Amino acid sequence: MDTTLQDTTVRRLRDIAIDRQRTGRVPGLAAAVVRHGAPVWSDGVGTVDVTAPRVPGPDDQFLVASNTKTFTAVLVMALRDEGRLDLDDTLDQHLPEVRHRVTVRQALSHATGLAREPLGDVWETLVQPDAATLVSDFSSIERVGRPHEHWHYSNVVYAVLGQLVERLDGRPWEESLRARILEPLGMTRTTVGFDDGPRATGYHVQPFHDVPRVEPVVDLRAMGPCGALASTVTDLAKWSGFVADPDAAILSPDTLEEMCQPQLMVDPEGWGGAMGLGFFLMRSPGQRTWVGHTGGMPGQVTGVFTHRESGTGGIVLMNSSSAPDPAAFAIALGEHVLEHDPAEAEPWRPGTSVPDDLVPLLGRWFSEGSGYTFSVREGRLEARADAAPADRAPSVFERLDDTTFRTVSGRERGEKLRVTYAPDGTVVKLNWATYLVSRAPLGFGEPLEG
Repeated sequence: MDTTLQDTTVRRLRDIAIDRQRTGRVPGLAAAVVRHGAPVWSDGVGTVDVTAPRVPGPDDQFLVASNTKTFTAVLVMALRDEGRLDLDDTLDQHLPEVRHRVTVRQALSHATGLAREPLGDVWETLVQPDAATLVSDFSSIERVGRPHEHWHYSNVVYAVLGQLVERLDGRPWEESLRARILEPLGMTRTTVGFDDGPRATGYHVQPFHDVPRVEPVVDLRAMGPCGALASTVTDLAKWSGFVADPDAAILSPDTLEEMCQPQLMVDPEGWGGAMGLGFFLMRSPGQRTWVGHTGGMPGQVTGVFTHRESGTGGIVLMNSSSAPDPAAFAIALGEHVLEHDPAEAEPWRPGTSVPDDLVPLLGRWFSEGSGYTFSVREGRLEARADAAPADRAPSVFERLDDTTFRTVSGRERGEKLRVTYAPDGTVVKLNWATYLVSRAPLGFGEPLEG
């Protein structure tokens, strides 16, 4: 894999980082662009500590805050895959102390309609609840909207998802996280709170002068599953690689794909962003979908977003409470690389054989007045619509029996393709999602020739 960028790309990425640092008045930031988990560019601007200046590096820890939610969501989905829960279970089925009847799916996608924070002015006092208080108070959390009425972000709901993980996995959330995700991925500097290694001091830069004030480090206690993690550029590169191409031993790739399907629009006016199951789905100016999350704690603002199709990730870690939009920043870095310095395309490779049973299905077909080309690639049957954009993946089929295939990806995913044979073994017609697919371009109700 090519891990080098053109000098002009490197210069432009640094220009973007410096511009964000200057206009946002951020004491220091670390940033990176990665491909399939490997950094192709990383840099630091400013300082991790204004009293002992040092440029931020890829191994400096920052509090990644609500990026933690993506890890908690993966834990929940892994438990779902193991049969421990269903996404449409209500939380009280597994946590009887909880009275609000909201589903796991609603909780993961911020569609519960419940208030954002636990009871009390926790971000004024900076005192967060312990587990017993979190669960006992949860039934008194205000409902500010009906489920699915609109997207409403809730930290307290994700904290309760952490309790769900603990209850079903039989161990503290932190232990589940370490055993199921961090250790398998080799994320050794991703910890609950800071470890003893190098880290960035968090600051607040007031609008009327330029002297940063050190921000407090908050103990999130039972709110940890919604935002307690600290991490580094080096570790988050591995996380981006996992999001692009998950290790099936940690989470099924199909499940990660499910998590990246829109559940609710975050931006119903501009349609620039949606919420999946634990992941934001952000539409870039280049019309690509970037999957990830942002995070904000006192003195620390971060963003990690991945374009899954290309395996490209953008990472930004900033040590200021009032930092530039971390999603836009991270995506801008990744977009620049994809636009101006994309990875070299994979060469076309010849196949070795065409299965005999697929030969009669190849070539031109028509359905609903539109043309399709059925072909074999790497031994699998595919179909591409004439009108489909060149960069859209084809439909791919897997055989179920002698006359039936299942569409496993692309258009009509999940639907069956049935083949009708004549007595001599020739193919008479196809039915895809029940629609007639014929060799001739027929109108609705028009009989097959012969």
